[in-house]
Amino acid sequence: MTDRRLAIDAWESLFRAQHEVLAEISADFDSGVLSQAEYDVLLTVTRAPDMTARLRDVTANMLISQPSVSRLIDRMAVAGLIVKAADPEDGRGALVQATPEGARRFRALASQHGRAIAERMAVLDDGELAQLRDLTAKLRSPREEGD
Repeated sequence: MTDRRLAIDAWESLFRAQHEVLAEISADFDSGVLSQAEYDVLLTVTRAPDMTARLRDVTANMLISQPSVSRLIDRMAVAGLIVKAADPEDGRGALVQATPEGARRFRALASQHGRAIAERMAVLDDGELAQLRDLTAKLRSPREEGD
């Protein structure tokens, strides 16, 4: 059985670390090139084949509600960062594709943001980084029956 006090201490430490690291690396978005939410959309879209992703996949990767994602996508389309079109394979769905300008802005910011993340995470060695990745993935996965 899990030690309740240790579980609470671990959770608090994880929460505080996430908050402090995120606050530090969020400075990358102060330039106004892209907002953090726009970056998150373009991260999903630019990783997809032909820089095109289903809207439901973008929504699944975001930490905001579906209506908020839809409004964000509409604003990004108006700004010329993405194009939104009907999904020919799913009449109810939509496809989101990065425009050349959206991809250019994403790449410029991704390079800088990746460096900032790597520098901040350099306090951990490669083995610790792999362990952190694996532990957080385990926390994110659904619990097995009987756990």
